[in-house]
Amino acid sequence: MIKKESRNALRERRHIRLRKHLKGTSEAPRLAVYRSNRHIECQLIDDSKGITLCSSGSTQLKLEHGNNIEAARKVGADIAAKALKLDIKKVVYDRGGYAYHGRVAALADAAREGGLEF
Repeated sequence: MIKKESRNALRERRHIRLRKHLKGTSEAPRLAVYRSNRHIECQLIDDSKGITLCSSGSTQLKLEHGNNIEAARKVGADIAAKALKLDIKKVVYDRGGYAYHGRVAALADAAREGGLEF
């Protein structure tokens, strides 16, 4: 009998495939997104040094509902503000194997409006 892979396992495979082409540097760190059923989180990562520069999420912002598009917009605006404080304007967007749709796209749009370029 053929065993069916879970949705998350398939997403992780897509993420690995994407990461072959995406590398964050100190000039343009990687903006990595994680989406769960209840929350959305993102972080700026410098892959050359292996460090996280800053992060934001619906849990950090203490949003009551972190699983909607409005919460994703707030997280995107927050990460953009934190990045500009660190004098970072250019990033590489890592959607984490998720489809560029809904909350993932809303976070990206809000980060662009906040001043990040990608």
